[in-house]
Amino acid sequence: MPELFSEIECNYSTQLDVGDGHRIYVEEAGSSDAIPVIFLHGGPGSGCNPNHRRYFNPEKYRIVIFDQRGCNRSSPAGSVEHNTTQHLLEDIEAIRRHLEIDKWLVFGGSWGATLALLYAETCPERVLGLVLRGSFLARDADLGWFAHHGVSRIFPDYWDDFTREIPENEQEDIVAAYHRRLHDADRATREKYARLWSNWATRVVTWNLQITGNNNNGEQDIDKTINEVSIETHYAQNRYFIAENQILDNIHKIPDVPVTIIHGRRDMTYTMETSWLLHKTLPGAEFIIVPDAGHLAGEPPMTSALVSATNKMAELLGRK
Repeated sequence: MPELFSEIECNYSTQLDVGDGHRIYVEEAGSSDAIPVIFLHGGPGSGCNPNHRRYFNPEKYRIVIFDQRGCNRSSPAGSVEHNTTQHLLEDIEAIRRHLEIDKWLVFGGSWGATLALLYAETCPERVLGLVLRGSFLARDADLGWFAHHGVSRIFPDYWDDFTREIPENEQEDIVAAYHRRLHDADRATREKYARLWSNWATRVVTWNLQITGNNNNGEQDIDKTINEVSIETHYAQNRYFIAENQILDNIHKIPDVPVTIIHGRRDMTYTMETSWLLHKTLPGAEFIIVPDAGHLAGEPPMTSALVSATNKMAELLGRK
């Protein structure tokens, strides 16, 4: 099974001023004359790390990675001001222009797949191809699965831990209840509810690793956790700043380029139905089910599928 490529050094990095007081961290690795690819991280609210370069053969790809507004190395950390999906799409274009790239492969997982699809629908002339993992369509049903009555039926004990600090009269809208508390003026309140949200999300997203014994969660950096969950609840509360079913309604705008859709059958964060719907509406796309994988890109079967996909995409796009 293909594994991650060996560690890849960063060739260039910058803090790109995108306006509204935001500066986003951008880096490049790989070969400057190779196929450009942009890596879109999940969340919203998380960020990138050096391992994300390693899904791509550095001899065949010009690898572009960035931390979205308010995330990780971008500043101001945790800011939700002027931070919407539309801003993120504009930032992707700002990066492309800054690096003088005409077209690129777009690689996204989870929330990153949401952005990849929206970008392809908004700027189809800039897309060479798409690699999508664990796709999230940002519909009410998709958010409801995670934060209402969906996966809670599978993990009722974890759900009880997640919701017991929320008064009963607020439990019909858990997202709104958490959003209020994550944006409270009191630091102790923000810290408490950031930990609760993060614990719920981590338990769901890593459940397959818990089964296989590969899960190794370190200590939480509480400032980082607050920033991440503040942004995540900001986007969820605002329904990701897009219309209901916007992605599927505009799927005809996706350009005629190679598309690979990958989903783990054991994914409990976003069910495989989302990627199945994409597959049915994009009949020319390659659809890959990874039987032993959950949601995370770092699970070995999923890593293998993703590396295989980028290798195959390099061949399709002319880097044999």
